[in-house]
Amino acid sequence: MFFLKELPGKAILEQYARKYPDMDVEKTDRALHMMRSASLLIRDLEAYFATHDLSQTKFLTLIVLEREPDKLHLTLTEICHRLDVSKTVISKTLKTLEKQGAIKIRQNIEDQRSKHIQITAKGRKKIESLMPGYYQLINKHIEGNESYEQK
Repeated sequence: MFFLKELPGKAILEQYARKYPDMDVEKTDRALHMMRSASLLIRDLEAYFATHDLSQTKFLTLIVLEREPDKLHLTLTEICHRLDVSKTVISKTLKTLEKQGAIKIRQNIEDQRSKHIQITAKGRKKIESLMPGYYQLINKHIEGNESYEQK
């Protein structure tokens, strides 16, 4: 998250650029606006997910499992490779999703150290019910930032 509410104006950025010659005022200004915009979008998405008893991590875990229909299951390691989250966080997330009935976790018969994780019909329905609102939020944020992005 990017917590700076009031972004510095051009005058302040130019002041920094004089002090730090490697700084590009336009690129820094654009990056600050992108970080602020992304932060607001993430905040809105987290609030949206919370109304559906999910977090961003739970949502993304379900998406990772759902988007590969040709794979019957993924392992914890495979999920961690697809998300930028620690194994500890993913393990807790998986336990919660299993309690909610959104996923199944089964022991890997060939390797007792590994487990197979798959999305359930309930998990797929959850994703399907979330996607319209998810895309509406994304569209709202992009439409609000299109003029800046085209600079």
